[in-house]
Amino acid sequence: MKKLLALVLAGVMAFSMVACGGTETEGGDTDATGSVYYLNFKPEQDQQWQDLAAKYTEETGVPVTVVTAASGEYETTLMSEMGKESAPTLFQVNGPVGLANWKDYCYDLTGTDVYGQLLGDDFALVEDGKVYGLAYVIETYGIIANKTLLEKAGHTVEEITSFETLKAVVEDIQARKDELGFAAFSSAGMDGSSDWRFKTHLANLPLTFEYETEGITPGTVKGTYLDNYRNIWDLYINNATCDPAELSAKTGNDAVTEMVEGKAVFYQNGTWAAGDLAAIIDDLTMIPLYIGVGDEANQGLCTGSENYWCVNSQASQTDIDATLAFLNWCVTSETGVNGMCKEMGFVIPFAKALPADNKFVQEADAMIAAGKKSVGWNFPTMPSEEWKNGVGQALTAYAADQTDANWDAVVAAFVDGWATEYALANPA
Repeated sequence: MKKLLALVLAGVMAFSMVACGGTETEGGDTDATGSVYYLNFKPEQDQQWQDLAAKYTEETGVPVTVVTAASGEYETTLMSEMGKESAPTLFQVNGPVGLANWKDYCYDLTGTDVYGQLLGDDFALVEDGKVYGLAYVIETYGIIANKTLLEKAGHTVEEITSFETLKAVVEDIQARKDELGFAAFSSAGMDGSSDWRFKTHLANLPLTFEYETEGITPGTVKGTYLDNYRNIWDLYINNATCDPAELSAKTGNDAVTEMVEGKAVFYQNGTWAAGDLAAIIDDLTMIPLYIGVGDEANQGLCTGSENYWCVNSQASQTDIDATLAFLNWCVTSETGVNGMCKEMGFVIPFAKALPADNKFVQEADAMIAAGKKSVGWNFPTMPSEEWKNGVGQALTAYAADQTDANWDAVVAAFVDGWATEYALANPA
């Protein structure tokens, strides 16, 4: 992770600054024919991708279609779309595990112009000497906090430097929620639009700390820090805007609304949420996601990527060439780079990245500059979507009935489910 961050810092001046067929010029001008079909992973950037695609078509005459999968439905949508005659020419995988499912559909990007713009192979999926995917955004997540509400409750962000101090502040606010008029946490929704925050992003914390202290043994996790996972989950669900039994029906939009309407102080999410929270962004900050493990005094935010562009090798060469030209335009032209860096708010790991306006990205930059150690993104090593779903279902059941037996089911889903899913994905 330090190497990854160093590359971003070196290549785009600071963290917060953060093909080839047809005839191309710098910026993507092309006389290539063909068309582009992008199956977009990010619903929150759908309109910006539609706008950027329209600008490219206007500039080049090349048709670009953007279809955005519903939250939590990307893999299912991709499988369906790849079975059609007019399949996506551009799609994404979430890392090495996702690549294993789609490698036969991934064009080798070695030598392409867009690959030449990448800041290094730490941002690429490289296997067997071939480049199968390129990370197109570096993102950060943690706990978003409303400083204004926190101060109304008699607290400051500076108080929160560990899990124990977070717990003390949260429980004090929740104990006075009727008096204050707001709860500590927004609802930890476990429907498909929100559960990834906990079965994937929150689960990354115990996983990452286990990797750091126990090492990585393919196919196996011990669950060393699952007691800490339970503690932070308990804090979320028992100090929130709703009863824990209601979480199965709560959505990502519910949590956003609760934050915007001032009904909660804390909300686990990432840099991509800045647009949703624009109405109150001046009141907000992002703090580390503490679970009571490691050197919390020097812990930073969770930074990495699980978003890798892949070009469909099964498409016609004409459409492959058109797709590569479009990608190169996105990361080199003034319009494309502005669209990704400014309008979408992305930190992109490409040579012409622009400084980010995203407040949360700027705060991540400040933490890195202050010497805080970022928590790496290791959920791309999770063995399957089914493993995540198993953990999510167990978390939901536990929230509704918080017994030791139900937590044991979470542990089983995490540890035993990992071994089962890994074996299915990697038969002997």
